[in-house]
Amino acid sequence: MTFQNLKSEVKSIISQENLSVDERLLKICQILETNISYYNWVGFYFKNGDKDELKLGPYVGEPTDHVIIPFGKGICGQVAISNQNFVVPDVAAQDNYIACSISVKAEIVIPIFVNGENVGQIDIDSGTPDPFTEADERFLEFICKEVATLLV
Repeated sequence: MTFQNLKSEVKSIISQENLSVDERLLKICQILETNISYYNWVGFYFKNGDKDELKLGPYVGEPTDHVIIPFGKGICGQVAISNQNFVVPDVAAQDNYIACSISVKAEIVIPIFVNGENVGQIDIDSGTPDPFTEADERFLEFICKEVATLLV
């Protein structure tokens, strides 16, 4: 399925008001992980109340010990501070990387903004070296904008 087709699937999931926010987020994780071969772990992290840390939300993939990530730590923690997309073609080359699995070769993290505030992010790990393109970034930015509508 192309990114364009997946966009309409995501919009459909977002509009399913009979489902909770977490149920919709999980469905988004599932369709991304199922339909994009190099998306091997897909999840959401959100700011944990007033704390300077992220808390794991819905995800699909191998279980992770990283349920709480302090701001500044790892790729997700850096995005929480920088408010910028972070594409890591080779996680082994990153000094401030938190390893989730030895099979992870690359990672992309895109922040989610509500009213200009960074409230969370989508985090994707890949077992494929350097798989993420600008098309992935634009697609995931679209996902984050859609998800933001659920969080207002």
